[in-house]
Formats: sequence, structure tokens, C-alpha cells
Amino acid sequence: MTGRAAASRFAWLNRKSISWALYDCGNSAFALSSIAVLFPLFIGSYWSAGAEGAVVTSRLAWTTAAASAVVLIMSPILGALADSSGRRKRILFVLGLLGALATVSLAFVPEGRWPMALLAFFFGSIGFYSANVVYDSLIVEVSRPEDFDLVSALGYSLGYVGSALLLTLQVWIMASPERFGFSGTADIVLVAFLSVGVWWFVFLLPLMAYVSEPAARLGADGKVVATAYRALLQTARQVGRYREVVRFLTAYTLYIAGVFTVIVMAVNFGQRLGFSQVDLVKALLITNFVGFPATIGYGFLGNRIGQKAATLIGLAVYASVAVWAVFLESVAQFYVMALLIGLVQGGVQAMSRSFFAGLIPEERSGEFFGFYNMLTKLAHVLGPVVVGLGTQISEDPKAVLIALLPLYLAGALLLMRVNERPSS
Repeated sequence: MTGRAAASRFAWLNRKSISWALYDCGNSAFALSSIAVLFPLFIGSYWSAGAEGAVVTSRLAWTTAAASAVVLIMSPILGALADSSGRRKRILFVLGLLGALATVSLAFVPEGRWPMALLAFFFGSIGFYSANVVYDSLIVEVSRPEDFDLVSALGYSLGYVGSALLLTLQVWIMASPERFGFSGTADIVLVAFLSVGVWWFVFLLPLMAYVSEPAARLGADGKVVATAYRALLQTARQVGRYREVVRFLTAYTLYIAGVFTVIVMAVNFGQRLGFSQVDLVKALLITNFVGFPATIGYGFLGNRIGQKAATLIGLAVYASVAVWAVFLESVAQFYVMALLIGLVQGGVQAMSRSFFAGLIPEERSGEFFGFYNMLTKLAHVLGPVVVGLGTQISEDPKAVLIALLPLYLAGALLLMRVNERPSS
């Protein structure tokens, strides 16, 4: 391969795409450290100390549901607003800053003040999920359509490695607080959530500096809010004009519900099987460290065999893990499951984002990605509901994963019908 050919092959890897992807490195720290590990841990042992386990679970569940509902309503509005105003970066900055500040505020919530902690977590979650609406839509500004797979995978992979590195440091401090000069839980909470908020904000800055602000679209006339709401009313009709988009979104809503639920239920699943907190954190770190190179590799795989085929491979792994969960007995097997999930988790999400980006009209990317993220939040409700129904049928914790099997299978079957090169 000549030097010119090699340079052309890696043209997608430039300052804009790297700056865009680095934001994933920042906000994924909230997803892993706050959503998956730290907040569930401290809401029970620190802010709600002494409360019954069921009460703590209920508080966390309702707060998460409320944040998801808000973002579900906001997503299409944010997308339309971003398209019509030409202020995507500014909107992203405000939402990212909201999430980072809310996370930092958790560091200063005193012991026993669970309402304050839940309120901060509520706003942090809104900032995290709603900022992703605008962030996802900016992929069309930093990449050519033929490079969507690689750039999308780069974002997810950096998110994996960045969040895992930060969590590793936090777990090290939690395991040996005296070594770092901390005397109690309050100090650990302070450094844990302060580090997540600062990390998030720092990795927002490259995007703000090097990604171009897209021009206003959809004929914005200065009446930004009115334009956004008019665009919102047209979104469903616009999406309905693209048959392949409708097919993809239906499939995506089903299978991503299963993917999301594995992420948020992993700790609960392991706890019910009697695994220690150390084992659970190790499993999450395995998933994230494996996810870094695996997601990069998935980008090349999707570029070679197609996004649909690559996504279907990932869904086959998820379905296999769901079946295998019935026979799970040892922590060693749990580690292997974490490894398998790490190999495909980021890839499935990255391929879905780039697949969708290639199906939609570029001039309405913000509006369509708003709709995409709205359905993502709907999936965030659907998955836990399926698990809840599964627990009504069986009290076996292994039913948590087997109950997700229909979501993977139905999503995969519908995805097979999506044309990767739609004619309209």
C-alpha cells in the first residue's frame, strides 16, 4: 500500500472526528461510574442507609423512570430545535454542563439526604441522555457517509476505555482509602462523583473547539421554538416516508431494549446469584476494557461485511448469552459472559447509530436523531418491563436474561428485512 493510499484509508481519523469521539470518552464515565456502579452502591449504603432494600430499589427505579420520561418527551424537540436554530454545539454544551454539574453536586450531598441525591441524579441523567440527542446528530458533520461505521465505533470504543480507566482508579481508591488520605465514606463519595463530573466536562471541550457549528436548516426564520415545534409535528410523517427507516427503528427499539437492560441489570443479576461486589466490578471492567478494541474492530467489520450483518452477529451473541444464563453457576462463567458481552455491546450500538445515519436525509439529521433517541428511551422502559414480567413468572434470577431473548430474536428478524441501500 502506498503512502497516499494509506493516508486516504485513514482520512476518517482527523481532528474533527477525534474531537467528536472524545466526548463519548467523557460522558461514558457517567454511564459506567454513576449509572451502573457508584450511584446504585451509595444510594443504598450512604444516602439511604438503614432503609429497606425494596424501598431503595423503588426510589431508584422511579427516579430513573422519571428522567427517562422527560428525555423521551424532549428528544424530538431537541432534534428539531438543533436543526432549525443552527445551535447544536451550544445546546450540547448546555446539556453536557447540566449533567456534569449535577454529577459534581452529588459529591456534596450529606449522608442520609436521599431526596437531594435522587434530585441530582435525576438532572444528571437528563443531561446525559438529552445531550446524546445532539451529539449523535453531529456525526454527519465530522464524517463522510462511507466512514460513519468507523467514526461511530471510535466514539463508543473511546467511551469504553475512558470510563473503565476512571472507574478503575475510583475502585482502587475505594479499596484502599487510607493510602490516598481518605478517612471515610464521605471522602470517597466526594472524590468519586467530583471526578466523574470534571472528567465529563474536560472531554466536552475538544468538541466545542474543533467541531464546526452546522448552519441553520429547515428554513429557520428566527422563531426558533415555533420552528422546532412545527418540525416536531412533521417528524412522524417525515419518518413514515422512509420505509427502511421505519423498519429499522422498529427492529432497533426491540433489540436495544435488551442491550440496555443487560447494562443496567448486570449488577442486580450478579448480586442475586450471590457474587461479591468485587466480582461484579471486575466483570464490568472486563466488559469495558474488552469493549475498547472490540468496538474499534467492529467498525472495520461493519465497513467490510455491512452494518446489518455485523449487528446480527452481535445479536446472536446476546441471544446465546441469554440462553446460557440458565446454566450459569460460577463466577468464572460470569466473567466469560462479561467478556462475550464486551466483544459486541459497543459494536451493536455503534453499528446501529451509523446504520441509521446512512438511512436518513442529512438535512434532517438532528430531527431524525431526536426521534431515534426518543425510541431509545422508549426501549429503556420496554426492557425493564419485560424483565419485570419475567420475574412474575419465575423468581429465579436467571429469568432476568432469558426474558430478554424474544427482544433479540424479534429485533433480528425485523432487521433482516431492512435494505442497507434504500431507494427512497
